[in-house]
Amino acid sequence: MSQTAQTKPGGRGGPGGRGGPGGRGGPGGRGGQKVYGGGKPTNGQSRRPRREEEEEVWVPKTILGKKVASGEINSIEEIIQDGLRIQEAGIIKKLLPDLKSEVIDVGIIQKMTSNGQSTRFKAIVATGNQNGYLGIGQGKSKQMRIAIEKATNQALLNVSPIKLGCGSWECRCDEKHSVPFKIRGKGGSVTIEIIPAPRGLGLVAGGKIKRLLELAGLKDAWTTAKGSTPTMNSTSKAILDCLKQTFSQG
Repeated sequence: MSQTAQTKPGGRGGPGGRGGPGGRGGPGGRGGQKVYGGGKPTNGQSRRPRREEEEEVWVPKTILGKKVASGEINSIEEIIQDGLRIQEAGIIKKLLPDLKSEVIDVGIIQKMTSNGQSTRFKAIVATGNQNGYLGIGQGKSKQMRIAIEKATNQALLNVSPIKLGCGSWECRCDEKHSVPFKIRGKGGSVTIEIIPAPRGLGLVAGGKIKRLLELAGLKDAWTTAKGSTPTMNSTSKAILDCLKQTFSQG
């Protein structure tokens, strides 16, 4: 009978040594305070002065513009009577510095091309001084801001004088608060008629039509409109055509 070798259990290893604690890093340095344009100056720094907006200086390029800049022509009526054409918006700004511009309508124009669908913006702007002058322009561009700028420039070139008066038999005053006689204008499918009204009545018209008449300087008038009046392109042309007749016929 063979003897079996007896095995002894292995000894248990001793506990491993514990590592020492790592060193703690020191606190990071704090960055200096920054001074921005709108904040208060710190650490003895002075505030940066704001840049003043530079006004554009108009340099005339046409013969008419040079005459206006030199003072030979002092009114738009002289330009119209001589049959001259206004090609610079600076001419209108020089003769009528109190003009106010207002965006009347904006829209989106979508067109399908071979490269896909293209989108542009359309804007209609009216400008007037509320004292007998009105101009309406239209502009288109891929950016809304550029479209408004084009429309404003076109509105300045289309400024026309308007003759104000009192053509109402109920009033018979000499103040310029209405139109001197009944007028009618057409633009596209829209026909607008403006009738003189007595002082104190106000403007009997829709929202955007009323605003255009206010820019022209009218305070009292009756209006009638036929056609697709929500189309402001045709409506604005009809109003401008209507008011131009006060100067040409009067």
